[in-house]
Order: sequence, then structure tokens, then C-alpha cells
Amino acid sequence: MNQQRLVLASPLLEIVVSRLAQQLIENHQDFADTVLLGMQPRGIYFAERVSRELSRALGREVPLGYLDATFYRDDFRRRDTPLRPNTTHVPFVIENKRVILIDDVLATGRMVRAALDAMTAFGRPRKVELMVLIDRRYNRDLPIKPDYTGMKVNTLESQRVLVEWTEQGADADRIWLVG
Repeated sequence: MNQQRLVLASPLLEIVVSRLAQQLIENHQDFADTVLLGMQPRGIYFAERVSRELSRALGREVPLGYLDATFYRDDFRRRDTPLRPNTTHVPFVIENKRVILIDDVLATGRMVRAALDAMTAFGRPRKVELMVLIDRRYNRDLPIKPDYTGMKVNTLESQRVLVEWTEQGADADRIWLVG
């Protein structure tokens, strides 16, 4: 039997996004040499929210791109059905920039590792930081830890985190623990 438990929803979700944006401003001030990269497919919605909040607070746009790491996954050639890549849109050079890599859920760390590999096609960043909305603790396969976390959730291996965004057609923004 699949059980669902609500982890986070509006208006608390907006407060979390605002808090994370403020933490970024504290550490990156005017974002003169910092860019945002949302991880495809679902991290882009969170990245867009953070970008809007930063733009509102700073009074100007912060460079935002979308990074697909499909072909860099360590299970890419091991699957029975081929993976479908998403759009990569990085309209800036990341050489010597500070990059904030953004995803909605951090679980095993394998997608972040793949994204780090994919990022090298666009240059060598000065520094990379990781921001996640949900950190699924106790599921890490690789030693990857976020620099900015919206919420930590204790999960079993059999559980998953489901993020619903209105941009994807959901009637409200909600995050569920399923399983």
C-alpha cells in the first residue's frame, strides 16, 4: 500500500524559497560572477523560483541556465529502455564563474555527480555550490552534500519524494513523501 505524507506546501514553500535566496545573497552579494544552473528535468522549476526571488530582491536578473546530465549518468548504458534527454540551455560561459547547481531533491548524489561532469562542457567554474529543496538523508551513495538546503527529510530506501509544481500542471505546489 502506497502512503502519502505531505512534507511541504504553500505558503511555507514560498518562505523556504525566500530564505534560500537570502542565503545566496549573503554569500554572493551582487552576483557579479555567479550564475544559476537548474538541473533537468525537475530542478529547473525550483531554479526558476529561486531566480525570480533573487531578481526581485536584487532588482536585476541573475543568469539562469538549464543543465541536462542524461548522457553523463553512470547507468545510461545499463538501462533496458533508453533515457530521453532534456534541453540543455546554458546561455553564458561558466569559465571562472561561481556556479550554483540547483535541484529539487538530493537522494543518492549520482545525478549531481553526472551534472558536475556535464558542466565541464561549458568551462571550468571557479567554484560550484549545490542547492536542493529537499535533502533525502540516509540514501546517499556518493559523498555529496548540499551547501543550501530547503528541508531535510528522513526517508527509507523504499520511499520517494514527489515534488508537484503548478508550472507542471499541479493545482498547487506540494511536496510528498510516498511509499
